[in-house]
Amino acid sequence: MTGVQPTAYVRMADAGDLYLTWRWVDHDAPGGVGVVPEAQVEKAVQRFAGALPAPGVGGGLEAALTSGELASYEAENALAQVLSATFLPHQLAVALYELHVRGVRPRLRIQPSPRVAQIPWELLAPDPGLRLVDIAEVSLLAPPGIVHAPARVARSWAQTREQPVVAVLDPRVPGFRADSALGSVLGRMDADAPLAALVAALAARDRLVPRVSDPVAAFRRTDVDRVWLGEVLRAGAARLLYVGHVTAAPPSSGQSESATMHLACTAGTVGFAPAQRDHRPLSARDLLLGTYTLSAEPRSGPQLWPIPSRVALIACESGGDLRFGEALGLVAAMLTGGAELVTAGRWALPTDLAFQRLGGAGPECRPLQEAVCAIDAAHEQTDPVAALNDWQRSRLAAWRATGGIEHSPLVWAAFATVDAR
Repeated sequence: MTGVQPTAYVRMADAGDLYLTWRWVDHDAPGGVGVVPEAQVEKAVQRFAGALPAPGVGGGLEAALTSGELASYEAENALAQVLSATFLPHQLAVALYELHVRGVRPRLRIQPSPRVAQIPWELLAPDPGLRLVDIAEVSLLAPPGIVHAPARVARSWAQTREQPVVAVLDPRVPGFRADSALGSVLGRMDADAPLAALVAALAARDRLVPRVSDPVAAFRRTDVDRVWLGEVLRAGAARLLYVGHVTAAPPSSGQSESATMHLACTAGTVGFAPAQRDHRPLSARDLLLGTYTLSAEPRSGPQLWPIPSRVALIACESGGDLRFGEALGLVAAMLTGGAELVTAGRWALPTDLAFQRLGGAGPECRPLQEAVCAIDAAHEQTDPVAALNDWQRSRLAAWRATGGIEHSPLVWAAFATVDAR
């Protein structure tokens, strides 16, 4: 083996049973093929789905924070062992462990099938005291058809890293009150909050768009619509940080391109998504097609919204297009528009208020805000995947040590980075 960090590429396919292949680069361990019987896959997937938050579904959010398998360390560890036994091939696990005992942490790059796209690979426990994130740097592979599309122009972090960070932070959605379905995800912001400190630090370095003198003024804005977003992205940006609402159709619909981001766009805004009250969301179709068929002089999505090198989509199921057979959702749109990597959520995210009111966490506990800060910090690093995994390892250590609900994987394991580099 060379001095280069070894990398294992794992690809999965649904065909009744789940088929897995893996190969190594810069390591002499053999690759392999695995098959998981359909019944075993379905049982594990359904069991994990039952532990996830389900806002608006008969107390599903409260159950996830109190009695679900991700609400206590013992239950979650048992679930992680089941997931590992189901989805981590024995030969691959042995190769990873052999590297681990030698002090080598390889990269593990995974292309999940749609059926298993919500599985948090970082949590898999090949041993009760060991998780996959302990022994590997874990990320997801971007779909090759998108990465190698002829029209795609990727933006280089090395060339753009000094440009501004465009931040869309809990925008006010027209027609929806703060306590409604598309209301505030962060709650009332104060100057002492972790995210306010993040905004203040970016503003002090003249890296923040929108430019504000008061950090709290960056939140719940009414002017951060798609026109504004296009203008600031075309002016040049290093990163896009979005914290808000994402809405997507169920995977059974096959309509991954209908996934939408909720900005401050009014219903009169031109776009493909249907209006909702006084609001028209920005859809993946908009980001891909722009104003094609909607304007006499159409412009493509990447022309209107040139996506920067690194994107964080902090919203419920913002990475949900990987659950579709044809992934054309928000992650795909960001990659098509020029992003090198996108960090997004696999499932619905409990708010800080939910942790406090339903989970019994203390008023000082802000798991969602801390996650946003950690992802933002990781995206400033040369190796954002390793940086994000380091944060996840720190959260796992706190979860092991305390079992406190504020350290539960319900938030920190929800995020995965889709890497097109």
